[in-house]
Amino acid sequence: MLSAKSLFQEILDDDESFRLFCSIAASGESQGGWENGRIAALVPESQRELAPRIVRHGADEDKHGRIFNALLKKRGLRPAEVPGETDYTMLLESNGIGLAHGRLKREEPLSERDIITYLAHSRVTEQRASEQMRLLCRYFADHPDIGRAVRMISNDEDNHLAYCHEELLRFARAGHGRTIQRTLRECALAEIRVYRDVSLAVMAHMGEVLRWPRAKAAVLAAGIHAMYAYERLVGWRRMVSLAPPERRDALGGPAVAEAEYA
Repeated sequence: MLSAKSLFQEILDDDESFRLFCSIAASGESQGGWENGRIAALVPESQRELAPRIVRHGADEDKHGRIFNALLKKRGLRPAEVPGETDYTMLLESNGIGLAHGRLKREEPLSERDIITYLAHSRVTEQRASEQMRLLCRYFADHPDIGRAVRMISNDEDNHLAYCHEELLRFARAGHGRTIQRTLRECALAEIRVYRDVSLAVMAHMGEVLRWPRAKAAVLAAGIHAMYAYERLVGWRRMVSLAPPERRDALGGPAVAEAEYA
């Protein structure tokens, strides 16, 4: 029977598919770490109190990248080259979502509007990350090789999502509500499209590595298209809602060292 658990297990059991999975994940996390580091350095004076939280966010992302690379090393594997069509972070940027790398490379302070754009982009993408890691936790939290890493990353992603809710609500109270909602909607609709395309690309590469029969590949592709149709119709709304998080000041302390997962 084809299920999310059986699919992940198949990818986990094969060295080459595991290598590709961890390499894609590590690349995305490392890019996120760099982006947050640059945003923290360019925060406008009016929002300087946010800088330590953005630094913590970036440190967590860097940590996740190192964790995925450590999982590869543990199995004696080297990182694989990440196909461009599977690069979720860069594809979002090419669709005009978030702050462009060209902007972040300049030594020019960001505006409050830029910070709202960053937080809205993060709120949407952290929703996706939190859901994906919770799914992995459901099936592999007790796995002897990846269980501890999955639990740590999942906890961090929940913290990141809580932080985005809290800060966006703060901006909303300051009178930016309409801008936030418009930006969130634009980000969500673009993200679900990019996520569909990246998912199709990743599954195509996994299918080649694992030599899936055409029928299996077709079923998986159909499932991805069906999920996109649902998200395009109503599912995107979960990415734009804002509510006070149960975890308050979730990024108020130092990042937890990745060595703790091993």
